[in-house]
Amino acid sequence: MPDLPQPRDPVLAQLIAAYSVFRGAQPLAIGIHKAILVVHPEIDRNALRKTLQRHTASTKYLKSVASSSTRFGLDGQPAGDITPEQQQQANQALKDRFRKLAEQRRKSLKAQEHQAKLKQLVDKFKQR
Repeated sequence: MPDLPQPRDPVLAQLIAAYSVFRGAQPLAIGIHKAILVVHPEIDRNALRKTLQRHTASTKYLKSVASSSTRFGLDGQPAGDITPEQQQQANQALKDRFRKLAEQRRKSLKAQEHQAKLKQLVDKFKQR
């Protein structure tokens, strides 16, 4: 059997394999890190903190928070509400992210157009 590539974040891979709330990027209960550490004491606290920061900053997770009103525990059961302020924060983070991506695409296209024009000039002068 061929070697499978190692996941970028083994802690997240472990959580995704064990819990549907991570697979579906459902809004997580406040303080879920405590529940995770009780069930998985082998997970390093700092690694878990970084994993949760990355997971909760993902586009899929932010979309889930923005469109939901309920948070979920590890068991997939409702475990609190999402406030309108939290939904607004998620929406704003998504808008900022998409605006930044659009700006990067515009800059990239502009640079490609500039390179194409330079290539045309070089080709034109090579013909002389």
